[in-house]
Amino acid sequence: MKKVLLKTSLGIAVAFASSHLLASGFALNEQSVSGMGTGFAGRSSSADDASTVYGNPAGMSRLKRQEVTVGGAAIFAKSDISGRGSNLGGETDGDMVPTVGVPMGYYVKPIDDHWAVGFGVYVPFGLVTDYGSGDAARYWGKKSHVEVVTFQPTISYAFNDKVSIGFGPTINRIKGELGSNIVNRFTPGRNDGEVKIKGDDTAVGYNIGILVQATDHTRLGLTYHSMVDYKLEGNTKVNSALIGPYSGSKFDAELKIKTPESVDFSVTHELDDQWTLYAGTTFTRWSRLKDITVDNEVPAALRAQFGTITEEQNWHDTWAGAVGASYKVNKQWTLRTGFSVDQSPTNNQDRSPRIPTGDRKIFSLGAGWSPNDDMTIDVAYSYLWEEDTKVNLASPTKGTYQAKYENSAHGVGASLTYRF
Repeated sequence: MKKVLLKTSLGIAVAFASSHLLASGFALNEQSVSGMGTGFAGRSSSADDASTVYGNPAGMSRLKRQEVTVGGAAIFAKSDISGRGSNLGGETDGDMVPTVGVPMGYYVKPIDDHWAVGFGVYVPFGLVTDYGSGDAARYWGKKSHVEVVTFQPTISYAFNDKVSIGFGPTINRIKGELGSNIVNRFTPGRNDGEVKIKGDDTAVGYNIGILVQATDHTRLGLTYHSMVDYKLEGNTKVNSALIGPYSGSKFDAELKIKTPESVDFSVTHELDDQWTLYAGTTFTRWSRLKDITVDNEVPAALRAQFGTITEEQNWHDTWAGAVGASYKVNKQWTLRTGFSVDQSPTNNQDRSPRIPTGDRKIFSLGAGWSPNDDMTIDVAYSYLWEEDTKVNLASPTKGTYQAKYENSAHGVGASLTYRF
């Protein structure tokens, strides 16, 4: 994701984000299918299976046997786009988000009554959009394909039956590709050039959590996911007759960007032998993303156009809240539901077609089936809808782009937990 997007791509870096995945900004929520069923309301306090490695590493102390949880989620997004589009022509086609898969896998092993170790692999951030060569948004962000894969070795310690803590360093691998058209100033909309950016980086962060059994029926959980500081190094390839002999050349590029820290607090209350209630809130420090600055190593003749590129983003911090419930029908079946609200970090002035996201609401359903004591199969479904948002951008080199987005998405997930 060599964010070297020259003036042709709108806030490249910010393009990590996908308004069509089930979390704000470019964060993803799909790290647990059992949690997905309750709208992630009890993410840091439920500790239902090995996915607690992500939700709250302290929750590993509640798992008394070795567990493996593997699964995945799929996102089916839809955007209805209307408005003037671009003054340089092009379609306003809403089918720019293909079906997206989000895998996950976890392992937890209790050592004794106090210590447990675990490992997780999951995708905390991602983006896939493809507007196509004839779309009105092609000069501001034709294609984006970015993902972050995290590996997390984890350890937890239970002081007693009431309080436990957990910690895990995260090794985060980011890679991606971004593309945009370059306006042919002689015949705008025809014989356009194109810029493609590719790159990757690896950086380290950490997750830490505490779990408190406040009463016999109520647990409190608090999890901190750290900021991760990336230095993306890659190359930018420009194909355009406008740059003469440099067309088709690759130029080294560098972008520094930080994915934000977040704090998740939740409560799990066992109302009786059948009903469990969940509530939670998450704070994310998106205000770290003020602007995107990309440095390209280009010849002197191209430095004014493709040298240092800065684009304003001015994101703000966000809060998300969720409530949920589960009902244990019998020893084999558990039903779940949840509802969450999630703020968007973007603003009306700087919003991009790469991330045309607004505040959202999500309704979730889920079920867990345990045919025996060793195995549980979880499934979940979520429906997301956003408030209508507008993108209104203008540039001397890319023309104007004005559009209204009506976004929604369906998410489905399934996972298998095996205990031994």
